[in-house]
Amino acid sequence: MAAEGNTSHREPWNKGKIVGQKAPFKVKDIWALRARLQLEGRVRDLALFNLGIDSKLRGCDLVALKVRDVCHGDQVATRATVMQHKTQRLVQFEITAAARDALQAWIKLAGLKSEAFLFPSRLHDSPHLGTRQYARIVQHWVEELGLDCADYGTHSMRRTKATLIYRRTKNLRAVQLLLGHSKLESTVRYLGIEVDDALELSEQTEI
Repeated sequence: MAAEGNTSHREPWNKGKIVGQKAPFKVKDIWALRARLQLEGRVRDLALFNLGIDSKLRGCDLVALKVRDVCHGDQVATRATVMQHKTQRLVQFEITAAARDALQAWIKLAGLKSEAFLFPSRLHDSPHLGTRQYARIVQHWVEELGLDCADYGTHSMRRTKATLIYRRTKNLRAVQLLLGHSKLESTVRYLGIEVDDALELSEQTEI
């Protein structure tokens, strides 16, 4: 009974927080942040940002990547396959030239070996960057871009490229595969495309 009483007094995790679907980054924001990170020599952040956009992985999967997950020998691969922690489904993603260059520079700078975590934590009690640390890093990026932190988060990283692919191709099945969703309906909800498409059609219809 005591344990039950304690549970009833717990505050909801989202109390006082703005909760909702996070917006994807715009292309101009991606290029602006890349330029800033390059100019300031923030090698790890540039690798983390580029891979986060390319991989479309959830934060928990991104921070748990090891060097061997993205490398073939001493070279960063053009594609990678990882098991998603949440769904236990394999997902594949491409690693573009910009991301490969950034990762290669980071791996060399940090002296990372094949079995090492790609993004080691700077905290002693964690072997790799934690999801909360990752969330704080993304929040800092959002602030640097002058965007509203309430609108963006780690899921913005996951949604950005998927949203761009859908807008350019309208290929929902492709986006579903890239995100590792088991159901097409999940992809529709995740992208919020029904609303976007409806508004687009409405804007194109003159009366």
